[in-house]
Parts: sequence; structure tokens; C-alpha cells
Amino acid sequence: MNRVMSLDLGDVRIGVAMSDLLKIIANGYETYKKVGGDKDIAYITALAVANEVDTIVIGLPINMDGTSGVRVEKTYAFADKLREQTQAKIVFQDERLTTVSAERMLIEGNVRRDKRKTVIDKIAATIILQQYLDTVRF
Repeated sequence: MNRVMSLDLGDVRIGVAMSDLLKIIANGYETYKKVGGDKDIAYITALAVANEVDTIVIGLPINMDGTSGVRVEKTYAFADKLREQTQAKIVFQDERLTTVSAERMLIEGNVRRDKRKTVIDKIAATIILQQYLDTVRF
């Protein structure tokens, strides 16, 4: 059995979530602080190998009006580099409102603002992954 991993790409951090072995439940894994370029790709690739990931779901930051912007281009560029380094299938999941949902969950849970900043990307990645798992049949 293999897992599915999801990524919520930000300018400073990457939120990471992993599925269970049955590919039913998404679990927050970590918030990775980016160091730059090839090192980030190598880290994510190593994480995928270590966790026996066969699919990587990357949140696609489409604008609310359905258009693509600079963030979508950056996401595609990251995915292209990742594809060169991993055997895992790479797919995209619309991530509109996932960060808003994550923020709301953390506020309702009375998580302090400074703590929210460190976990919000991981929570957003978990939401992205759960949405993907709920719509795909394995």
C-alpha cells in the first residue's frame, strides 16, 4: 500500500499532509520552511520516498474568479521540477478557500495568532488532501 501526500505551497513555507494507508483520511504532517530551489525539491522528494507516496497532490491557487495568476505559474514550475525527481504521480487540486477554512478552524480552536502562522499551511494541506481523497476512487 502507498500513501498520498499533499502540498500547500507558499512563498515561505510548504504545508504537508499525508493520507493513511487506505487513502481515506488526510492527516497533517508538517510545515516545512523553504530554503530555496533544488533543496526544497530534494526534501519533498525524500519525504515522498520515505513515506512510500505514489501520488502527490499540489494545491492549485486559482483566483476566486477562476483565472490563473503568478502563483499558479509558480506552482506549475515547482511541479515540473518535482516531476523530474520523483516517480510519484503529480496531480493538482483547486485550493480556493482552503487557507481561509484553515484559519477559521484555528481561530475557533482558540489557537494564538503566532501559533496559527506555524501550522496554517499544514492544516490547508490537510484540507486539500481530504478534498482530493473524497473525490477520487482508488
